[in-house]
Amino acid sequence: MKLLMHTCCAPCSVYCIDTLRKEGIEPTLFWYNPNIHPYSEYVARRDCLKAYSEKVNVKAIFIDEYGFDAFCKNTINNISSRCVNYCYPLRLEATFKYAKENGYDTVTTTLLYSIYQNHEFIKKECERLSEKYGIDFLYRDFRVGYYVGHQKAYEEGLYLQKYCGCIFSEEDALLKHENNKPKISSDYKFLPVEKSIVIKKNRENPEQYIKLLLEADPSERLVRDYLKEGELFTLYYKNDLACIAVVIKLDEEIVELKNLVTVEKYRGQGLAKKMIKYLFDNYKTAYKKMIVGTSENNIPFYVKQGFDKYEKTIKNFFIDNYEEEIWDENLQCIDMYYYSKDFN
Repeated sequence: MKLLMHTCCAPCSVYCIDTLRKEGIEPTLFWYNPNIHPYSEYVARRDCLKAYSEKVNVKAIFIDEYGFDAFCKNTINNISSRCVNYCYPLRLEATFKYAKENGYDTVTTTLLYSIYQNHEFIKKECERLSEKYGIDFLYRDFRVGYYVGHQKAYEEGLYLQKYCGCIFSEEDALLKHENNKPKISSDYKFLPVEKSIVIKKNRENPEQYIKLLLEADPSERLVRDYLKEGELFTLYYKNDLACIAVVIKLDEEIVELKNLVTVEKYRGQGLAKKMIKYLFDNYKTAYKKMIVGTSENNIPFYVKQGFDKYEKTIKNFFIDNYEEEIWDENLQCIDMYYYSKDFN
């Protein structure tokens, strides 16, 4: 089977790719979505899919067409029926046509994954196009894994859009209107979601984590000092300890992130970012600000995570407080730089 899968976005592709691969089917992704507006949204979804396809090593074809003018001309007279009259047929026909012209024998679509799309119409339209182009249509009710896919997309840090795609669906979302989407029956069964990442405040004996904390702060004296008064948080990835953090209270308005370290085999997977987001959510209701002190090399990382306000520099901090020289890659750590996140 040589399968071409019309793909509307990266999050919707996650469960579809995983499921097909479990069946021994390797899909080729096909991006053709001129219904997405505005252009910034179009680019965000397209580029996210490019990055994800490279990450999971799946072939992807991009037909880069931002079709705002054509979309308006073809939907303005009957906006409420835009999906079945224009959006679905346009994208699906382009997929079958490309498949026919480029040696693919089967077509499917990630539109069959979303619980918000008109599933039955999409299925019938694909069956019609299958007969028209003489190409097989691979039908799967990917909706059963909707929440499983959504959870994985969230954990992967993929761009999760807030509306279907077009300017009218954006308006519906902004105005919180009820869309006339088909309702799934109450007896429809979804696959259970098992969260890969679990973060919690850890009230167990902190001594067991000292060895890992020393990888980020090599002073056992300092680590033990802030462990006495701090709160320790653990992040487990698939039931395996992957990241820990320690936060202390400075006063009634400010807390400080004193230590953040990821287990070596899990580094580079965005787990520290998820830990920081969790800490923000945990403390923002009771405090006005969180600060962090860091070496020069790590300033860009913390600024990107939201610590975007410079507070102060403590000169010679790493010289005065550590017996041995501290190096971060090829840079000796000398001064401590403090940045903050204002919860207000």
